[in-house]
Amino acid sequence: MESILDFVQNEFINKNDIPEFSSGDTITVYYQIREGQKVRTQFFKGVVIQIKGKGATKTFTLRKMSGTIGVERIFPLNLPGIEKIEVNKKGKVRRSRIYYFKELRGKKARIKEVIN
Repeated sequence: MESILDFVQNEFINKNDIPEFSSGDTITVYYQIREGQKVRTQFFKGVVIQIKGKGATKTFTLRKMSGTIGVERIFPLNLPGIEKIEVNKKGKVRRSRIYYFKELRGKKARIKEVIN
């Protein structure tokens, strides 16, 4: 018997069509920004640091470098404002949560690419 929470999540939350990605992948997320009456699309391109949760409450964290400052953003997987997600590069990492990536600089911060 399903719990009430699982029932509500399955029935009422819209599921987005997203490609498969994992930690270490470089992805671009296109999402909507609402400014008053206007709606515009903005993108955030970065490396997936972690994927957390399960089901409808799944989230993923992206990290990018903006100049010399590291910027992280957490996106819920089923956010209605997400238009599309593109996987730019598949990365090869040995952990599911790559927090060590935050301290790396320069050439050490590169992630090997997996070629299919």
